[in-house]
Amino acid sequence: MRRGEALGLHWANVDLDAARVVVNRSLTVVNDEMIWASPKTSRSRRSLSLDADTAAVLRAHRRRQLEERLNAGELWQDNDLVFCNETGQALHPDRFSRGFTAATRRAGVRRVRLHDLRHTWATLALQAGIHPKVVSERLGHATTGITLDIYSHVQPELDAHAATAVAELFGEKAKGAKRAPHR
Repeated sequence: MRRGEALGLHWANVDLDAARVVVNRSLTVVNDEMIWASPKTSRSRRSLSLDADTAAVLRAHRRRQLEERLNAGELWQDNDLVFCNETGQALHPDRFSRGFTAATRRAGVRRVRLHDLRHTWATLALQAGIHPKVVSERLGHATTGITLDIYSHVQPELDAHAATAVAELFGEKAKGAKRAPHR
């Protein structure tokens, strides 16, 4: 998900039992003001499957958030946000990014932008052989072409894999042809 999509996510759009999230809005900043907006493109409105580990992390996050809600008492603003501050208010996207950068620095991780996590996921998915159409849809790109253009650096490795995989298929066909009786 894009930063604004994650920050705009409502618990009402998270089904942990079905392990699905519906992305249908975004939190963005215009003229220093936070506003709710539609996702970047029409394809950005999407439903995403969650893996079991992510669903478990979100369950634990939900429990912690309910504890924060109790601690905040009357100060809590019920915005139904998955990611919010300790009183339920929306997190400012720029401050969230700065907080991420500070957390990576404290953890001793090399400089990485929050958006780089999205790029890393896409690169790893393509390298794992996930079909580009599926990667494109999960990212909310308008077309598969956009995904492939952005992640073209993955292509040489995929190209080498394609060459080897198809050659192996021909090799198997050739071996099978040698064993087949002639008529």
